[in-house]
Amino acid sequence: MISKVLVFARRIWRKLWVRVVLLSLLALVALALAPLLTPFLPEDIKLKLGRESILPVLTILASGMLAVTTFSLNVMVSAYRTAAGMATPRVYRLLLEDTVTQSVLATFVGGFVYSLSAVILFHANFYSEEAAVVIFAFTLFVATLIVLAILRWIDHLESLGSMDQTLRLIEDRTRFIMARRAERPCLGARMGEAGDILPESARNFTAMESGYIRFIDVARLNSLAEDAGTDLHITRVPGDFILRGQPLGSVNTGGDDLCAAAARAFDIGDVRSFDQDPTFGLTLLCETALRALSPGVNDPGTAVEVLGRLERLLWEEVPATPTQAQDRAPDFAHVTLPPVLAKQLLDCALLPISRDGKDDPDVMARLGQVLESLAGHRNSDMARAAAEMREAL
Repeated sequence: MISKVLVFARRIWRKLWVRVVLLSLLALVALALAPLLTPFLPEDIKLKLGRESILPVLTILASGMLAVTTFSLNVMVSAYRTAAGMATPRVYRLLLEDTVTQSVLATFVGGFVYSLSAVILFHANFYSEEAAVVIFAFTLFVATLIVLAILRWIDHLESLGSMDQTLRLIEDRTRFIMARRAERPCLGARMGEAGDILPESARNFTAMESGYIRFIDVARLNSLAEDAGTDLHITRVPGDFILRGQPLGSVNTGGDDLCAAAARAFDIGDVRSFDQDPTFGLTLLCETALRALSPGVNDPGTAVEVLGRLERLLWEEVPATPTQAQDRAPDFAHVTLPPVLAKQLLDCALLPISRDGKDDPDVMARLGQVLESLAGHRNSDMARAAAEMREAL
């Protein structure tokens, strides 16, 4: 259950509003603590600085941060829509998780909340003349953070929404997920096969809703199976689309309660997720190449660049041996789950490009080079699948 909570926490942390709320709350906490710090100030400083010294600065910050925040939000939305239009609409969700943009916007909003709240509190006579000194120090710190955020934002704007930055973002996330899945090909469970023979007492547990499987809490499933003294066999993996009532897997022995609890360990939603699905990023890169090859865009150069990124991912991140999943003792011995096959990765990455790019000699020549390289892959399954696809072209 802990792993599912951590995944949910990661998803929440990637939301823009979370960082904005946290920095805004931090600003309000700092303003609330200011009167408590006044006894620690030297007397000479208390006499030199008062509310007349800080109110003009706070007013400038409040008005300036409002304008900067509004402008930056417009730039972000426009850049992300442009990137989604050039690449694939599904990349928009990944762009929204850009940590640089989130941190910068959160700093701007936090600065606005801080300065506006401070002005209101001063006019409400909440602060004494001594507390104004603490607010002055806080304001210098906030202004420094805002300047650094502006410099960071200017540097980030050079590539925001560009095709290069979008492709790099997809590739980096895909590489991370593929590397993590290579370490645990079956998500810590035992390797399952399509032809596994199940006991006669086995019964299916089914999906409670329709959509994409986004996350499987294998640890929770193993705990349920261990408590019931049975084994669970998962047949549908992250990235699969399933309808309510269709089987997710089976349990050797168990009642309705166990089946219902097992079904709840599957997170199903209306959109796919990167969390446990290494094919999603490959699909996004492939869709970008397909859009570039469409008659309305006609940009084979982008398709060729995408092929290079796909080749790099398939060459570097696919495990060296097909049996690597069996080389390590499973973390969850009461659960079986099928691994992602090399052919599945190759098909979702290159097969659509071979179909839509068949009329472009440059794209097909580059695709042939990719398949020739992958035919020499250290993973025999990947080498075999690449050789078969190359022969079929």
